[in-house]
Amino acid sequence: MVEDIKNEIKLFEGNKIRSSWDNEKEEYYFSIIDVIRVLTDNSNPRDYWYRVKKRMTDEEKSQLSTNCRQLRLKSTDGKQLLLHHQ
Repeated sequence: MVEDIKNEIKLFEGNKIRSSWDNEKEEYYFSIIDVIRVLTDNSNPRDYWYRVKKRMTDEEKSQLSTNCRQLRLKSTDGKQLLLHHQ
């Protein structure tokens, strides 16, 4: 449930990655966009993620939609955005 999820910022090599802790499942979820930005040093991680998904086969896309949920995470400007995470 959304109320069981706590938003946090994690640091990876000095880079901020938005995350959420699900108390019920005892799992962390991370913003895939933030992870892509850090790992690829890409200036447009949303475009990068879009292109990766576009290149996937139908089976890969099916697995992705099963494993990726969306959570509201706070953006850099303070707004709550619905973002994919894994």
